[in-house]
Amino acid sequence: MAPTLEGRDDALMPDFPRGPLHAYRARASFSWKELALFWEGRDMLCFKKTIFSALENDPIFAQQRGGDLSMEKYRELNFLRCRRVFEYDFFRIDDMLGNPLKVLGLVSCLGMYDWSLSTKVFLHTLTFGLTIYNSGSERHLKYIPKVFNMEIFGCFALTEVSHGSNTKAIRTTAHYDPVTEEFIIHSPDFEAAKFLVGNMGKTATHAVVFAQLYTPGGQCHGLHSFVVQIRDPKTLLPMPGVMVGDIGRKLGQNGLDNGFTMFHKVRIPRQDLLNRTGDVTPEGTYVTPFKDSRQRFGASLGSLSSGRVTIVAMSVVNLKLAVSIALRFSATRHQFGPTDEEEIPVLEYQMQQWRLLPYLAAAYALDHFAKSLFMDLMGLQQGLLKNDRSTRQAELGREIHALASAGKPVASWTAQRGIQECREACGGHGYLAMNRLGDLRNDNDPNCTYEGDNNVLLQQTSNYLLSLLAQGDPGGAHFQSPLKSVAFLEAYPALLGQRFQVASLEDCLHSSVPLAAYEWLVCYLLRESYQKLNREKRSGSDDFTARNNCQVYYCRSLALAFLELTVVRRFHEHTHQPGVPPPLRAVLRRLSALYGLWSLSQHTALLYRGGYFSGEQAGKMVESAILALCSQLKDDAVALVDVIAPPDFVLDSPIGRADGELYKNIWTTILQESKVLERASWWPEFSANKPVIGSLRSKL
Repeated sequence: MAPTLEGRDDALMPDFPRGPLHAYRARASFSWKELALFWEGRDMLCFKKTIFSALENDPIFAQQRGGDLSMEKYRELNFLRCRRVFEYDFFRIDDMLGNPLKVLGLVSCLGMYDWSLSTKVFLHTLTFGLTIYNSGSERHLKYIPKVFNMEIFGCFALTEVSHGSNTKAIRTTAHYDPVTEEFIIHSPDFEAAKFLVGNMGKTATHAVVFAQLYTPGGQCHGLHSFVVQIRDPKTLLPMPGVMVGDIGRKLGQNGLDNGFTMFHKVRIPRQDLLNRTGDVTPEGTYVTPFKDSRQRFGASLGSLSSGRVTIVAMSVVNLKLAVSIALRFSATRHQFGPTDEEEIPVLEYQMQQWRLLPYLAAAYALDHFAKSLFMDLMGLQQGLLKNDRSTRQAELGREIHALASAGKPVASWTAQRGIQECREACGGHGYLAMNRLGDLRNDNDPNCTYEGDNNVLLQQTSNYLLSLLAQGDPGGAHFQSPLKSVAFLEAYPALLGQRFQVASLEDCLHSSVPLAAYEWLVCYLLRESYQKLNREKRSGSDDFTARNNCQVYYCRSLALAFLELTVVRRFHEHTHQPGVPPPLRAVLRRLSALYGLWSLSQHTALLYRGGYFSGEQAGKMVESAILALCSQLKDDAVALVDVIAPPDFVLDSPIGRADGELYKNIWTTILQESKVLERASWWPEFSANKPVIGSLRSKL
């Protein structure tokens, strides 16, 4: 049952100050406080308010992000802030276990403030700490208290200079020595150096290092993870045999120290192999509870998926911030009008609505997807901790891997395009650094790359889908999965025979329309990709070449459409559940329909090529429905933003402040900048030293 508003919620969600945004807030069709309670829950709202209040009231967080600090000073400040986060004890394990979404809540709140800080905390506690917890066993529990009291500081070392996405080709080695019962960690050359690793540049004392495990006799058992100390916690100097350093300035997130490490025959105890999926006996025998390497690798996919699932949520945060800034700006920025004497808010223009409101809908749809996928991942992790060896557990790992591998591209690319659209929609004011859209764009950019290049990751998802067809004929295969994300493929032949048959614009304004179209589209692309792959193989291509030649226009599109369908389906089901309070149903269902139709419209050519659309009316109806939904949501846009926007201190954008005093806030911020009104220190170069025209012209 959805929570209801109570008197105490006024303190939790105080009213916004009256001002230029009040007119839009007054026209909203719903209570933003009621939606916030439904969307987040009272417990999560209280948790987030606690974090935001701590950030706003603690002097160490007063200077937003790095400001004008040098990279060295920014990183020092970022570490001090990281330490302060631990002092606040936001990471209470019992609390997180009771409501795992608080993990995402903390990552999101800190990220809204500064991604350098959030990523530093996240890499240490979740990526490093929870990898040890989930991939290790009882003998590794000694590390967990040290993680949470910062006695040690961790990083996750998978990527190398010469290998990133192709994890199976990682070249760092771990040879077991039965005489000393130690693994010898070694980097054969600089190309095998661990690279781009967050926290490794200056801070990390320990790393989860991925290496190829060799037992005596030279047999390689594939990629495994080890806990390796790389610095002395008392001095931060490298351990013997370890070369560790910083990779320098990046396009964004420069408060985070990304680094590299090379190992020269570094010995670690046998017990520091994270052994949940495979172990080595003191004598040097490799043992694993899994029957084959594919099953073992499938069980480990959940651990590798954790980072990708979190990046989905991180990308959504960036999109939320961007649309919050752009829509508040659009509601208060007046330009042109029906007469010379009357200017109207740019949000009233259909073009501005069409540019921004689909991204607002995407923020809500992807936010729900990120949370639901995270909870699916928690279910997988619980099975791993219980040593669940069932077929269902292995299939759940494969399914989550497929969803995360396409979820990261869809979310990060949607955020990337959305932030740019928001930047442009705010005109010159959007280009000012103080309004933060540039920082959001740069900080979101690595989401498209780390934990796997987006285009490469999509192949994981298409391979998963194609493997389902490999079980039998397209008409005879059984499509079952723990999360039921592919259950619709049971109707594969029948779905391919369906066509767009929406009779009126009114009928098109429902999320069931894009849902049905997406099911057809995925079936069509699956058939086309399957047939293309078989044609390539019949022509003499080996499997590697055949799959490589099927990516563009086929498998890539298949993976994207499948993930978009999953997002559309989950948001449709969420917004149409009986527990949605009646006053919220209309606005949430419009968001659901808008996201579905807008995403679907990017595949119009495929819908016509495959025969689902025919005649110009189908395409025109979808376009008209998108514009109609934008118009219907226009008056709700500011209230929808009020639900997802953080406090002004955290949002840190003069044009996006909740009071809507657009020009006053811009002017105040400009005048507070250092030396704004001062004469340039180099003024004599202008006044006294005039150029001698032609003095440097060649005499030849």
